[in-house]
Formats: sequence, C-alpha cells, structure tokens
Amino acid sequence: MSKTILLVSGDGIGPEIMRETIKVMDVIEQQFDLDFEYDEALVGGVAIDAAGSPLPEESLAKAKAADAVLFAAIGGPKWDTNPPDLRPEKGLLGLRKELELFGNLRPAILYPQLAEASSLKSDIVAGLDILIVRELTGGIYFGQPRGIRTNEAGEREGFNTYVYSESEIVRIGRMAFEAARSRGGRVCSVDKANVLEVTMLWREVMTELAKEYPDVELSHMLVDNAAMQLVLCPKQFDVMVTGNMFGDILSDTAAMLTGSIGMLPSASLDKNGKGMYEPCHGSAPDIAGQNKANPLAMMLSASMMLRYTFKEVAAAEAIEAAIGKVLDKGYRTGDIFREGNTLVSCEQMGDAVVAALTE
Repeated sequence: MSKTILLVSGDGIGPEIMRETIKVMDVIEQQFDLDFEYDEALVGGVAIDAAGSPLPEESLAKAKAADAVLFAAIGGPKWDTNPPDLRPEKGLLGLRKELELFGNLRPAILYPQLAEASSLKSDIVAGLDILIVRELTGGIYFGQPRGIRTNEAGEREGFNTYVYSESEIVRIGRMAFEAARSRGGRVCSVDKANVLEVTMLWREVMTELAKEYPDVELSHMLVDNAAMQLVLCPKQFDVMVTGNMFGDILSDTAAMLTGSIGMLPSASLDKNGKGMYEPCHGSAPDIAGQNKANPLAMMLSASMMLRYTFKEVAAAEAIEAAIGKVLDKGYRTGDIFREGNTLVSCEQMGDAVVAALTE
C-alpha cells in the first residue's frame, strides 16, 4: 500500500537538503520495493510570504492526512522583526501541537570517521551514542498565560508559564524507559528540582514510573550539571529524558560532540508512531542557495522515518550504511571538513550517498 509523505522544505537551505534526500529515498523505494507518494506544503517564512501565516490551514490539513512528515528547516533574518504570531517558528510549534507529537527523539551518535571533527578530544567522544528524549508539546514553550505587558511601575515585562501535568510526564517517561530497554538499559532524568516546583513533580513522577521498569536503571541530574557532564564525560549517558526547554538546549549541546549539528536527525512522534522527521540544525541563511549545506542529517531523518513510522528497518540501515561508506571515502561538506578530506558540495554529497547505495 502506498504511503504518503508530506515534504516541508521551508526556508534557507531547506530546499537544497530536501532535494538530495529525495534522491536517496528514490533509490530506497526501488531497492526495497516500497511505494511512496509525496505531497508538499508551505510552512515557516515562505508560508508567511505566500499566505500570511506560518502554518496555513491547507498545510496543516495535508500534515494531518499524511502518513509522515519530512521537515527540513525554517526561519531567517527576513522575519526576525515580525510580531510573535508571524514568526516562522510558530509554524513548527503549531505542527507539533496540532499533530500531538509529544515525544522527540534526538540521537547523538558520533560516526568514527568524524571523531577528529568533534570540539572535544577524540578519546572523550569516540563511541558516543546518546539518545535524548525531549517532551515536545508542553512546558514553558506552550504554557499559558504568556506575553508582554506593562507592570504597575510602567515598565514592560515578559512572562511565560512553565507547567507540566502528571500525565504529560508519564507518557514521555514511558517513551524513554521503552527506548532504554532496547539500548543500554539506563535513563537519566534531567530536571531543576532544587528550584522549580514543576520539575519537583517531574522527578517524583519519574521515580514512581521507574518501578514499572525494574530492568532499567534510573538516575536524576540537575540540568546545569547535565550540561557540564555532557562536555566533561558524555559517554556516561545512555538515554536522557527531560522537558521541552531543557531538551532543546541539551540536544544542541550534544550535537556539537558529534562534529557538527549538520549530522543530527530527529523524530517527533505521536502516541501511534506517526511522526515528523527533521534535522536538528536550522535554516543556515548565510549559506542558503550556495550548494554548501550538509544534507546528511536530513537523510538520517528520513532513515528514522523508515525505522519508526514505516517499520522498514533494513531500508533505514541501508541509508545509514551508505553514509558511513561516504564518510569512509573522506567526502565532507564544509561543516565537517578537515585537512586531508575531500570537500564536496551539497549536491555532490547527495550523489555520493546515492552511489554508495547502488554499489
């Protein structure tokens, strides 16, 4: 049966990395006798320009109808001065909320070929394999009330609400514990329970939930210490689970351990396994349209889509193996280039992965 994939190319380098990923997906479709149908939708800055909204109703309807969403990148300085409701990022947050994509999986895996590209010494990061499980539809990014107001002294002040219900904590906790069962069997729950009541509850709920998973070891860590430990001794972690804001920050920190944020994919899943798949990097407007972008995180996001939503594990592994072959040959885009490598363009990297798939 045909599967519908909605393509959201977005802004900046989005169209470039999406184009190369679809080249790879076309080969996978043939090799594994799969049947994909693609649709396209505008979200982000391009949607603001074309339709006056970062998430037009038509785009949302297409996302709800699709079996999965491949999402490239949004945003750029062109829209930075827009009012809050007309920022490109509102389109992404809206998709996550409307599709009920509460669980975000962000693997931080260091390809051995890129050990020297990491900002840390290779002996500290060699063999790195962390999965960050981030709650995605709650917390301070969505809490109400929020806004900017004038206080009694006549001064403007901004305010946001940081709130999590017990059920929200339980469902993201289950995702983390289940993931740990197929990995190293360890979950580190990250909070700020020494200061924030909402994360005091988070820690209590995680501790209670852990009783249902006696085969998984649970530990707790304050977020400031977790940030330090990611840089000091990252291989101590297996699965990290945390709230929306902390997960946003920690996953970007983990990204730099792998050599480049251009190497990190992510999956955002609902309770049934439908997902939106996107690279962790941004729209990189400084290199947009220059054929310099690294498409590998976008390709690895497609691999996660094959694995988690479509259950095509062999196809997912084929993409991952092909990327490994390309890195073995020394091909690098600018973000992961080091002396002795072969510098390639975005298009050339896409061609190289396609060639590796067909070897």
